[in-house]
Amino acid sequence: MLHADHRPLRDWPRPPAALPHARLGEPPDGARVTVAGLVLVRQRPGTARGVIFLTLEDETGVCNVVVWARVFEAFRRAVIAGRLLRVTGRIQRQSGVVHVVAERIEDLSPMLDDLLRSDFRPPACRAGDQP
Repeated sequence: MLHADHRPLRDWPRPPAALPHARLGEPPDGARVTVAGLVLVRQRPGTARGVIFLTLEDETGVCNVVVWARVFEAFRRAVIAGRLLRVTGRIQRQSGVVHVVAERIEDLSPMLDDLLRSDFRPPACRAGDQP
């Protein structure tokens, strides 16, 4: 099954684009999505057996990210130090709460430094404007 622009439905949307957090309810359970946002919270509860929980925020809302120990080891630096992250993973719904179970984590923090440049001009579109 394809979108009108011939993209497979399994990717919401294809990287490097990021799905606005307000639209996380649209993809089906198990769909691969890419989200991006500022890191608000990092939690590593002692009872979670190595699982880390991240809360990301974009201009449309927040996103809960689950990072299993294996993924944490592969992307340790980004998880620990990243201020702006892009996460690709699978949608998981439990008790009415949507999570993204991380498969890949990218640190986009250097993009924040562009905001300090005197010649910085924001792009013409916002996250919510993407298909």
